[in-house]
Amino acid sequence: MSSQKKAPIIIGVTGGSGSGKTTVSQAIATKFANHSVMLLPQDAYYKHQDLPFEQRQQTNYDHPDAFDTDLLLAQVTELKQHRAIEQPVYDYTIHNRTDEVVHVEPQDVIILEGILVLADPRLRDLMDIKVYVDTDDDIRLLRRMSRDMEARGRSFDDIVAQYLKTVKPMFHEFIEPTKRYADLIVPEGGNNRVAIDLLVTKIQSILHA
Repeated sequence: MSSQKKAPIIIGVTGGSGSGKTTVSQAIATKFANHSVMLLPQDAYYKHQDLPFEQRQQTNYDHPDAFDTDLLLAQVTELKQHRAIEQPVYDYTIHNRTDEVVHVEPQDVIILEGILVLADPRLRDLMDIKVYVDTDDDIRLLRRMSRDMEARGRSFDDIVAQYLKTVKPMFHEFIEPTKRYADLIVPEGGNNRVAIDLLVTKIQSILHA
């Protein structure tokens, strides 16, 4: 009788915008270059909006309702059961999901990264390890400004206005409270090599169990 294939390890990595979630996720992925590893960004699951661009700019993208969590949950479940998915694609420059999809095959290690991946108990229940990246508000804002101006074509005034109107209040209302669900809290994001090494060791122990 052939042995049943082990379910992929699912790691949830969360924290505020600009906290270093992606850096931590990529550091983990690099450590497992000899395994099949994938990053699944929650941002890809922002809902499609049939609204004019100006109205889409006003959307609160830091609220749980901005995400198609049901689709994300369904696709993570598929990956966990060794089935491929058609991942949606989100375009930050137009503030909308595109008509494109990306074919994604299941991997040994799935890193689910996003600001609200620990907010839904259904997603948390699928995770083997839950990580919260904890970084000072001022540092996160500076990182967000640099990223959005350089990579997303946003203006300084637009970034500041959005931060004060939705990003900061939503962080304190929805994102920061999910810290209590984390198995590991990583201060200072990708600069915390000790925490990343601890994560890698834990993942290795699960893979080889």
